[in-house]
Amino acid sequence: MIARKNSFRTLRTDAGQQFVDMHAADACFPGLNRLPISLRLLFENMLRNEDGTSVTSADIEALARRAYGDTEELEIAFYPTRVLMQDYAGMPALIDLAALRDYVASSGLSVQAVNPRVRTDVVVDHSIIVHDARSPQSLGINQAREIEDNYERFAFLKWAQQAFDNLRIVPPGQGIVHQINLEYLADVVSHITAEDGDWLVPDTLIGTDSHTPMINGLGVLGWGVGGIEAEAVMMGEAVSMLVPPVIGVRLTGSISEGILATDIVLSLTECLRKRGVVGAFLEFFGPGVAALSVADRATIANMTPEFGATISLFPCDSSTMRYLALTGRTPAQQHRTQTYLQRNGFWRNDDVEPLFADVVEFNLSTVGRVASGPARPEQRRDLSELPGLISKRPEGAAIPDEAVVRDGDIVIAAITSCTNTSNPVAMLAAGLLARKARILGLNVPDHVKTSLAPGSRVVADYLQETGLMEDLSALGFDLVGFGCTTCVGNSGELAGPISTAIDAHGLDVAAVLSGNRNFEARIHSKIKSNFLVSPPLVVAYALAGTVLRDLTSEPIGISTSGNPVHLSDIWPTAGEIETAALVAENPERFAARYSGVFDGGPLWADLPADTGERFSWAEESTYFKRPPFFDMPPVAAPHSPVLNQARPLLLLGDSVTTDHISPVGSIGPDSPAGQYLVSLGVERESFNTYGARRGNHQVMARGTFANPRLKNRLAESGNGNAAMTVFSDAENFAQQGCSAVVIAGKNYGAGSARDWAAKGTRLLGVSAILAESFERIHRSNLVRMGVLPLQFPDGFSVATLNLGREHRFSIATTMEALEPRMSVRLEISGGPVDIAPIDMLVRIDTAQELRYFQNGGILQSIAGDVMARASVQG
Repeated sequence: MIARKNSFRTLRTDAGQQFVDMHAADACFPGLNRLPISLRLLFENMLRNEDGTSVTSADIEALARRAYGDTEELEIAFYPTRVLMQDYAGMPALIDLAALRDYVASSGLSVQAVNPRVRTDVVVDHSIIVHDARSPQSLGINQAREIEDNYERFAFLKWAQQAFDNLRIVPPGQGIVHQINLEYLADVVSHITAEDGDWLVPDTLIGTDSHTPMINGLGVLGWGVGGIEAEAVMMGEAVSMLVPPVIGVRLTGSISEGILATDIVLSLTECLRKRGVVGAFLEFFGPGVAALSVADRATIANMTPEFGATISLFPCDSSTMRYLALTGRTPAQQHRTQTYLQRNGFWRNDDVEPLFADVVEFNLSTVGRVASGPARPEQRRDLSELPGLISKRPEGAAIPDEAVVRDGDIVIAAITSCTNTSNPVAMLAAGLLARKARILGLNVPDHVKTSLAPGSRVVADYLQETGLMEDLSALGFDLVGFGCTTCVGNSGELAGPISTAIDAHGLDVAAVLSGNRNFEARIHSKIKSNFLVSPPLVVAYALAGTVLRDLTSEPIGISTSGNPVHLSDIWPTAGEIETAALVAENPERFAARYSGVFDGGPLWADLPADTGERFSWAEESTYFKRPPFFDMPPVAAPHSPVLNQARPLLLLGDSVTTDHISPVGSIGPDSPAGQYLVSLGVERESFNTYGARRGNHQVMARGTFANPRLKNRLAESGNGNAAMTVFSDAENFAQQGCSAVVIAGKNYGAGSARDWAAKGTRLLGVSAILAESFERIHRSNLVRMGVLPLQFPDGFSVATLNLGREHRFSIATTMEALEPRMSVRLEISGGPVDIAPIDMLVRIDTAQELRYFQNGGILQSIAGDVMARASVQG
């Protein structure tokens, strides 16, 4: 009996739409209105989806008790209204569904059972690479090359669009997934049709990219997951989750002139990483919130994964409504949104402080102009610190005078990433700074590869209309594409002489970018020092040509009149930015640009693609292989130990990112993946990237743990052959019938929501990851791929174990005896010195996760459910 849902169901008489009346729920559960809005949104979702099985009345009442300070661990089922994907992560998910159709068809059942059951949008934004830069022709060259290099992938997407229901594809060249979501796809309040009629519901989503929480800046509840979890949601499964603590972030003070949202978010990243908010919901409140536009809030929320959190919600208010009007949402949609949110208590209320688990204080007045780097977003630096961060050259290793670049020289300067290109103030500031520098005769040195890659075409429109595009172009910041470029590692090659000089002299050169990630080898494999800065600072540093110059005191350059030009001389005033912003605020521009967002240009339209219900796998394809995951058994039989004499594959340190585990950038010719492609007759120039090759599991398995900056201490210790690759080691283990484990330190799996980091791990025969702590998304992905995450006790250090290749790892607990978050005894044998058993925490956090793990992974679970549904339909 679904008593709660029926009790709070209200019918709107004007349009016949139902909604959960949270006002009535508040009356039934006194104190419910004290819950943070993020939990109220979960509460509404549970009330609406109560079915007596996945969501019960007891679950609903347990969540309501959070209003009285109850912190008991609570597992819930969350049903998002939509799924959002970018092409790098979305394509493997769609490939899995194509393979699942084959699996269903092999049993004589209808493949129509394999269709997304919720709205799913895929935005193609990760495929464009900055092959050409500093030219008015760069945009056309890069877009044509994108289609040429990815025609097979794009043809698959066109097939998928016609084959699957509830699936929309935004073709390449439109912008970045999160900015398009913010400016167009998000409803804030959605109108959906369910079996029991039409409903008005809060817009909620999960996305296959860790920066999905950018939409929290618009008041929409959503976060990033791996593609494998997204597949389950697409097929109608709930997100199984423990209700996280909700930490309030109280913003006070005012923003100093000249300080941008980029400076705020980089400072917040440092603050929140130090505080420790991994896995938490963050909710922003306090007097400082009103000073932030939705664009500023989105800039902050975008970097939620850099905080370590799950969401960073800014509740809806009048600023939300102004943004909806600005971006061309209809008056009817605006009215519906505000009315619904205010009636149901989802509106920001400064008069009542919600009942948070903890509160972090952050004073906006303390924020100055900053950078972050050289290898982590949380490494906030005052600009004066940058010169001291470049590696000191050893004695006797002088660089010859004729070298084209030197230590500290900037070789990439990129205005890129949804984090900042969605913010008109930041983008206009960059253009105005370029204009002032141009007037003074400053130029960017030839060794700097400059680029401008906006997150939507609207940005190019208002830069063009203000005349600032001409100023940016004059300094080399020509349009290179509309999508994720440098920030995701698609920065293209450096000029030959520059690349040669870096290798020949072991140079520590730099990149500056307005992005959200600067992990080792992410931006470019040859660049050691990478700094995140605001868009105008990207231009300023490009003009300086080096990070060895202190821009707080030293001149950027010399004007044509011979005078030194300092940063303060060309930094735009608030009034100048405000004047330019008046041109940018044009709702018709947004409406016009997004009216054809699903159409694509002529290059997309001319791509031939298959039709029909099932995908035609071409034997000769090097991009697509039918994935093996539906046929993979669990890592151990039900009555067998979860680990039995497993061998160590890697011994790693702290903060191993998903970039380290599964690189997304270029494929090295000498790497196992490169050698595999060569064996198939693929020319070096056609390798493309790991991200583009995600449809071929043979490439991806060989690329797992192939990042050149990943340090495997087993190879360095002299206990093994350092020349052997991880892939060949894994092959040897498999031939010997041995399973493998990976041992790591803290924050294992930080970074992108990259399901291939877990898929590749499973393909290498890894049964378990033993780490001091895990980042949220990757832990979840490991479980869902049937790899067991095991956490060392608090205070334990892997570095003290002195492990080698000779050690073996065993856990006597059987697969069927596993329970969520139980303690198991790890036995380590085989070394010269005995190691005492260690009690490990099983990081399978929920009962639903345990079901997935014991089935062999989420894909096997989905297959079973789909087969059952197809049998009924048949």
